[in-house]
Parts: sequence; structure tokens; C-alpha cells
Amino acid sequence: MSTFNIDEQRLLIGSAAEFLKHRLFLHFTRFEPRTLIICGSGLGGIEERIAPRPVPLSIDYHEIPGFKTSTVAGHKGKLVFGVMNGSPVVLMCGRLHSYEGHALHQTTFPIRALNQLQSIKYLIATNACGGLNTQYAVGDLMCLIDHINIPGLAGQHPLRGPNFDETGPRFLALSDAYDLQLRKLLFQKRLELGLERPLHEGTYTYVSGPTFETRAEARYIRAIGSDVVGMSTVPEVIIARHCGLRVLALSLVTNAVVEDPPASALDENPVPIEKGKATHEEVLEEGFLASLDVQALVEAVVQEL
Repeated sequence: MSTFNIDEQRLLIGSAAEFLKHRLFLHFTRFEPRTLIICGSGLGGIEERIAPRPVPLSIDYHEIPGFKTSTVAGHKGKLVFGVMNGSPVVLMCGRLHSYEGHALHQTTFPIRALNQLQSIKYLIATNACGGLNTQYAVGDLMCLIDHINIPGLAGQHPLRGPNFDETGPRFLALSDAYDLQLRKLLFQKRLELGLERPLHEGTYTYVSGPTFETRAEARYIRAIGSDVVGMSTVPEVIIARHCGLRVLALSLVTNAVVEDPPASALDENPVPIEKGKATHEEVLEEGFLASLDVQALVEAVVQEL
């Protein structure tokens, strides 16, 4: 795990920001993105909503000082700067996860670097998740109203270590992490678009992964008040809030977290223990099927920002 040195991080963040500013100046002359959009597993199609004019700017992560590369299928590993529905945006096409071997300050480094552009005011984070709430079906969407940070409660927190006092407070309140006005806007846009795909509002639990939850873990996470579970988003939200950004987060339920099958030896038709077992291929498939609705919602929200 990488050692955190705040002075080194400040220099690296500054270097990344200057690199991005230079590339933006060369490409656009003047471009000030207002919204950062993080594309979750299978949801990279949001890039298709970027207007062809002005020509978007795409930068691979490996080109940018301090950025780590994305190694997960469905995560392209690039920034895309462009205009969506008349509003300047930057897309993170592919996020970074701690289970890839990155420290949390590395997975959230892009947010701190992009914040140095000083024009970004909003974060829209999308993700794929497992459904715990029995009222949720595969393919449903959920707007985050709150989260449970299990690694953070155990000490693996993205704000652990020296604080960036110039950015945010040492003790950050997260009771308002998910912006109420942005959530209202999301539901309003769903109505205006006439989308039939269910959109819930609930609590997301962050786990580090990369294994999908055991049956006992799923029962535990449901019992502590979670509606869905996933391996991302929460560290990004925390750093975004520390940077003063307003946050909207949207989950796509790509699989239903498994329940215990009957174990009775007298059962003539036992449920195979493999039934309901999650796979990453399933996550990507459901992301593809729901991508058009997610794209439409994100584009409609961005228009108002």
C-alpha cells in the first residue's frame, strides 16, 4: 500500500492540474467544465452523449502525472472533456478501485486534481451495484440518499492521514453528502423524460471487494440498513464533498444479492447453491441494457447545471 505524504501529494496534484490545464488550453483555448461525471461498470456509454462540436478532448490516465491506470473490464481509463446538452463536462470513463491495489488517496486522486481546475462545481457518480432491498429488481435504478462506509468505519478512510486544510475541514460532516436539490432534479427529469424504469431512493453500502458478498455478509449488510451494496463511489463522494462539490449519485442494480438456498436433505428439489451467484459479466450486461436510460437522465440533469 502506498505511503501517504501530503507535501508530495500536493506537488503531484498540482502537476496533474497544470498538465490538464495545458492540454485544455491547446485543444479548446478556453474550456471550464462545471460537472465531473464518473462512469461506472458498463455505463461508459455516457460518453456518447458528448456533442461532436467542439471536438472532445480525450486523455488516457497513463498520460497524466499521478493518475493510476484502470485495470477492470468496462472501465476505459480516460478523461473526456466536452459539451453535453450545452454544458461543459469532464467524464471519468473508468474509475479506480482499492481492490486493484491502489491506496484510497490514489483512487480519489483524479477528483483532487480536477478540483484544481477551479471550475467544477458538481459530481455525478454512477455505479453498478447488488440489490439487497427485496423491492428492487435487476435493472432498477437507485438515487443515493445516504451511504454506509464499512472500510471507513474500520479505519480505511479516504481522509485518513494529514488533512488538506486548504480544501476542506479535518472533521467533515457527511449528513448532507447527497444534495437534496440535485436528487429532486433527477426525479423531475425522470418524469419529464417519461422513463418507465423504476427509480428508487436509498442507502448504498461500500465494501472494498473484489469478492462479491457471501450470503451471511449480505444478510448483515441488509440488517444494518442498506438497500444496495457495491465496491466504489463512497470514497469519491467523500473527497468531492471535502472539495466542496455538490454530489448526485446513481446506482444501477445489476444483480440481486443471493439468499440462502434450502438445505434440507428431505427437499426433493433443492435450489442449487450456484443459483443467483453474481458475475462481472452479468454486471456489464445489465449496465448495457440500462445504459440508454442512465445516459438520458444524466444528460437531462447536466443541462440544468
